[in-house]
Amino acid sequence: MQKPLPFDAALVRKIAEKYPTPFYLYDEKGIRKSARDLNAAFAWNPGFREYYAVKALPNPYIVQVLKEEGLGADCSSLPELMISERVGLTGEDIMFTSNNTLAHEYRKAVELGAIVNLDDLTHIDYLKEHVGLPELLCFRYNPGSAREGNVIIGKPEEAKYGFTEEQLFDGYRKLRDAGVKRFGLHTMVASNELKGEFFVETARMLFELAQRLYAQVGIRIEFVNLGGGIGIPYRPEQQPVDLKAVGQGVKALYDSMIAGTALHPLQIKMENGRMITGPHGFLVTAAVHHKNIYRNYVGVDACMANLMRPGMYGAYHHISVLGKENAPCDQIVDVVGSLCENNDKFAIQRPLPKVERGDLLVIHDAGAHGHAMGFQYNGKLRCAELLLKEDGSVKMIRRAETAEDYFATVDFSGLKG
Repeated sequence: MQKPLPFDAALVRKIAEKYPTPFYLYDEKGIRKSARDLNAAFAWNPGFREYYAVKALPNPYIVQVLKEEGLGADCSSLPELMISERVGLTGEDIMFTSNNTLAHEYRKAVELGAIVNLDDLTHIDYLKEHVGLPELLCFRYNPGSAREGNVIIGKPEEAKYGFTEEQLFDGYRKLRDAGVKRFGLHTMVASNELKGEFFVETARMLFELAQRLYAQVGIRIEFVNLGGGIGIPYRPEQQPVDLKAVGQGVKALYDSMIAGTALHPLQIKMENGRMITGPHGFLVTAAVHHKNIYRNYVGVDACMANLMRPGMYGAYHHISVLGKENAPCDQIVDVVGSLCENNDKFAIQRPLPKVERGDLLVIHDAGAHGHAMGFQYNGKLRCAELLLKEDGSVKMIRRAETAEDYFATVDFSGLKG
């Protein structure tokens, strides 16, 4: 079973003549469509805003594209804040959701006017001491055993993130008494979840919390952020989340729980990364070697340093052999890189067409947590990122690293030659 590609083999071969493999190729048209589909699903809520999780694909060209589609930026570090600022996102266009956060990162977020989302009760005093409390603050709620997580994010009660319910109520009282005037409520309890009803239940949980906070603490929650975590169909047989159904499910809850109460209007926010860019990024790599021992191996010029997910999570990424999409998949192979780690594998015992040296392999659904999670073990260098624009042209949005880049931070002056 094959997955479609937004480009043909001739185009990719032409690109590979100019930009050596491996490289990432992102489809601008697909990225924009994902953003528009999510916005349309929640258009019923005038305050809806998707804050793209910059961590998923931290490239300013991508953030710029999404800004044009009306998305804000969800940031978790100083460089991500700087990327957002560079493309003109400031103020409440940014949500700063981090953990174990350092003072200089909070300072930059407050300077930009970002919505600061605190991860721990003790961070209230830490922020007040080092930066000062802004007018608007948000808390990240961890429901513990009250909700189930999933494989990637783990059980909420075992996660390092967020406030317990008791801490949440104490925290809002503390903010109220400190003079904070505006309040948000956030959670993130799943990653790569394909069950749309999961997100509807998350909305129910936050709506109920907002009601109790109003009744017991006397504060009005201005927005609830359902987090991200909407999954994508990595496997050909899987189906994408029905965004329209999720939006309508949340609307039904809103109409029954919030509309007509003191909490109305309540803004809905989200912070998806994977579903926006994930399906529209592709790692293109060339077959270099074959090895036949106890198993048959296809060695490519990319490695786990370019795409960590299969080795880290055992995650499935579909692979197309360009020009052989309709050929029989009658070869069982492991597709591997050159890293000195046995988990450096893009596919294990995968049926593929016969792969020849020089064939181009396209690894699908690599547009989120792909290049961003790269590393330099074994002295591996990060590859280029290219954007396939809507007009069919290709723009390099990050060049490939060189050996000079790798050594740029080393002080060689103390070495004896």
